[in-house]
Amino acid sequence: MLRTLDIRDMLLIERLSLDFAPGLNVLTGETGAGKSILLDCLGFVLGWRGRAELVRAGAAQGEVTAVFDLPADHPARAVLADAGIEAEDELILRRVNAADGRKTGWVNDRRVSGEVLRALSDALVELHGQHDDRGLLNPRGHRQLLDAFGGLDLAPVRAAWNQRRQAAAALAEAEAALEAARKEEDFLRHAVAELEKLDPQPGEEETLDIARRGMQAAERVRGDVARALQMLAGEPAQPGAEGLIVEAARWLEGAADKSAEGLDEPLAALSRASIELGEATRAIEDALAAMEFDPATLEATEERLFALRALARKHDVLPDDLATLAGELSARLSALDAGEARLGDLQRAVADSDTAYAAAADALGKARRAAAKRLDAAMAAELAPLKMERAVFQTRISDGEPGPEGRDMVSFTVATNPGAPAGPLDRIASGGELSRFLLALKVCLARGGEPLVMIFDEIDRGVGGATADAVGRRLARLAEGAQVLVVTHSPQVAALGQQHFRVAKSVADGMTTSRVTALDAGERVEELARMLAGEEITPAARAAAEALLAAGRQG
Repeated sequence: MLRTLDIRDMLLIERLSLDFAPGLNVLTGETGAGKSILLDCLGFVLGWRGRAELVRAGAAQGEVTAVFDLPADHPARAVLADAGIEAEDELILRRVNAADGRKTGWVNDRRVSGEVLRALSDALVELHGQHDDRGLLNPRGHRQLLDAFGGLDLAPVRAAWNQRRQAAAALAEAEAALEAARKEEDFLRHAVAELEKLDPQPGEEETLDIARRGMQAAERVRGDVARALQMLAGEPAQPGAEGLIVEAARWLEGAADKSAEGLDEPLAALSRASIELGEATRAIEDALAAMEFDPATLEATEERLFALRALARKHDVLPDDLATLAGELSARLSALDAGEARLGDLQRAVADSDTAYAAAADALGKARRAAAKRLDAAMAAELAPLKMERAVFQTRISDGEPGPEGRDMVSFTVATNPGAPAGPLDRIASGGELSRFLLALKVCLARGGEPLVMIFDEIDRGVGGATADAVGRRLARLAEGAQVLVVTHSPQVAALGQQHFRVAKSVADGMTTSRVTALDAGERVEELARMLAGEEITPAARAAAEALLAAGRQG
């Protein structure tokens, strides 16, 4: 609800503070008094694009502040969240217009752009008038309005649409993958066959390299080790070191037997040397045996190692990654082989989702057509009291592009006279007729506890008497549980307001200003009498005004 509107130095207004109430708030005044200025100022603080020159002549800047009450579930809270502004129960909008044209806006004392203000405006205020091009006249919103009127559940269609979209995306992805796989089918089959034949294992390259290096090293030193063994063990025709030591010991033992003195110690040393030489010989024999290898084994090891490294270079991977690559290429080849069968499954899924979506869209379309008939009947009932009983309102539903909200196009059309062709509201109806159509449509579409502040700008223009009374009573009905602001020239409408403001213009010291006054009960009688009688207010006019107010209080 709009609680207060504070205006400083805007257009013809020098200083103005207004407190609004729930229900129907009416603004009256003579033509040219400045009633539209209030809407211009409210539109300014809400970020609407309007007049270029708004600052009052002679002022450095103009400023408008609007305060709204914001219930916990109000849609404006989502807009604030998107803008990163903490929502409170009170929403304060302030916007300043400098004399040089610069405009600056704030929301709860935080500076914001005009886009944020306009987004908040869409959640806070709804303007209706003869030139309404944002709301009921915009065909883009007619389907949503019809769905809201009918209380239609769009969840099944949205779910079917999402399922259909996901199935189509999966099919397209599979088709693209299969097409790409087909382009490399020859490569895949050759590469997989080559890898399967070689069968590389993780860590195999390092193992082969170590074995190759060991065999190469053994080949280089084995001759030296064999020569050392030969020097120790000797040859058939020539004794080795061990044989010479044995022979020397034998000669010394013979001498010792002949009672030679001092030979025990050398004999002991030769015995020890013989033992050490024997151990060395056996160790060398063992080492030489370990160095034994088949040259064919070295050749096979090198061939395997070189094959692994060559294949790794071919695929630009490390030799240890060849086994992983083999698995990946095999999987791609298996996917290619299974692709046709999977495509069939996905195509059936798409067909099934198309069928489910069509069924849900058909059901929604049927429900929309039923709701359209109810809306047309409701409009006929509303138009008759507004002296438009000859007009025909029709909700047209035609085929459109499929989407998450079905495949129906909805438009509101009207024929103002029997037999006349129907067409869009704003092209067929005259200004006064259009206002009444919009009012009737809003009454039919309104929901209890409307979160928007509804503003009607001279929507009763060109009507009077019983028709004006019918307009006023419909505005009062809209204001039940909501807030409605009406700029009106009709005393029948003004008499139904819960709060009445009078806009008047005055000239002082060559400066024209507009002022707005909240009227008490007596002042309301005088204002309604003026609206009924004109400049000269007669007792009959006052009596008629009192009768209008009494009728308004009785409902």
